[in-house]
Amino acid sequence: MPVDPPTFAEALRQYAAGVCLLTVRDDIDDVGTTVSSVMSVSPAPPLVAVGLAADGYPAEVLEQVGRCGLTVLAARHAIVASRFSSAGRPSARHLLESVPWRRAAGSGAIVLDDGLAALDCRLARLVAAGDHVLALLEVDDVPVLTGDGSPLVRLRGRYVEASGEPAGRQ
Repeated sequence: MPVDPPTFAEALRQYAAGVCLLTVRDDIDDVGTTVSSVMSVSPAPPLVAVGLAADGYPAEVLEQVGRCGLTVLAARHAIVASRFSSAGRPSARHLLESVPWRRAAGSGAIVLDDGLAALDCRLARLVAAGDHVLALLEVDDVPVLTGDGSPLVRLRGRYVEASGEPAGRQ
């Protein structure tokens, strides 16, 4: 018996997942989106996989540019995560006006200075996965590694701290 999509989605909402900010810089602007489907694939060579909506602009720009930044968000970044998960959002730079950030050396993508960690990545491959794509990313550098604070977690449609308490605001 096939599983209906709403039941499947509700089941997966029970799974707590860390939240990251994926950013891409192209010739025109900066594009960013929150992602909670991030997986460590290999330490040698360093690889991560990220799930993105196949028909979304971030996946399209990543495929064209071939490089990105990935920041592991702290609980204090709940508002930043909300900004980047909203439809019709403006340039990533405008969404980060009050947040310290820098450009990763290899990709030129935005990474947050006060993230728990940030990765400077190169696209190795995009793999079709239903209505999403899995972006297999080679990690070229770790420009931020603070480990300062509790991680931002998505659980049951809300941003929370690892303890399950509502996430702090920035």
